[in-house]
Amino acid sequence: MKTTTVKAYGATASTEDLKPLDIQRRLVGADDVKIDISFCGVCHSDIHTVRNDWKGSTYPVVPGHEIIGRVVEVGKNVSSHKVGDLVGVGCLVDSCQTCASCEQDLEQFCEKGATWTYNSSDQHIEGAQTYGGYAKSVVVDEKFVLRVPENLDEAATAPLLCAGVTTWSPLSHWKVKKGDKVGVIGLGGLGHMGVKFAHALGANVVMITTSPEKGKDAKRLGAHEVLVSKDEEDMKKHRGSFDFILNTIPVGHEMDPYLALLKIDATMVLVGAVEPLKPFNGGSIIMGRKRIAGSLIGGIKETQEMLDFCGKHNITSDIELINIQDINKAYERVIKNDVKYRFVIDMKSLN
Repeated sequence: MKTTTVKAYGATASTEDLKPLDIQRRLVGADDVKIDISFCGVCHSDIHTVRNDWKGSTYPVVPGHEIIGRVVEVGKNVSSHKVGDLVGVGCLVDSCQTCASCEQDLEQFCEKGATWTYNSSDQHIEGAQTYGGYAKSVVVDEKFVLRVPENLDEAATAPLLCAGVTTWSPLSHWKVKKGDKVGVIGLGGLGHMGVKFAHALGANVVMITTSPEKGKDAKRLGAHEVLVSKDEEDMKKHRGSFDFILNTIPVGHEMDPYLALLKIDATMVLVGAVEPLKPFNGGSIIMGRKRIAGSLIGGIKETQEMLDFCGKHNITSDIELINIQDINKAYERVIKNDVKYRFVIDMKSLN
């Protein structure tokens, strides 16, 4: 397949800073959409991949799976997007489309292996890998390109493509509704979106945090109450009262204190800790028929539903806009939790 050279920013080794690179993108095929990238969010997964924390990185790595831009070219078979449209690309750019998961619009669980936006084998260029949104443009199959409501702030919409759908999907799947008591554990990039979504769905939202100083911001974002998990008396007061808990803690942690908060038949969903958890007591779930579940991003249909909901309720992420030249400093700040609540790169700075 013919390719063209595109300016990008990436890493050539796990110990190296990100720097300017030239990468190869395929030319627009019959089913493809070419997007000039305006903004790209910075996800902690970008850092894990650049630094090979998960031991699966192939270099060079060009991260970025929270992509917002305008369509500049479409293939002859494309019917869902046209030149000038505001669009997004999230964590997925391909899947087999034929397995049971894909047929249920769950491309993230493709049985033949989803193609991720970066650091995956490219299905279109033999021997190549996918490169993400820290770049001038991208070419993506139209099925994996999302419509972005024009009323939303473009830069602040970028993190919805990962942080947004990661928190929306479990709230939607477990049918959180008006009047439910919903706990959101952790007020970071994921947690702040969980609070916004649960509030917009009409739930009674309780921000659960170890840091009392986060309480004021949690209420600004839509939490009705703040529960400090280190406060034993407060934890006792809330015991057995939650219909649903969204757990965004990104590292291994004690589960029992949070499981005690659930009602009978209630669910806690993990979206953060992709690593071993501390042992928990089986009685914590047996005594109350409680559930611990997990959730990974969302399929394309669900991501579109999330974006449409955001357009209707004017929901975006709280962001700090940066130039691409500041990306290495931004990575250090993400690791120190020094961002409220997501970095987004203004890709015009790549010029």
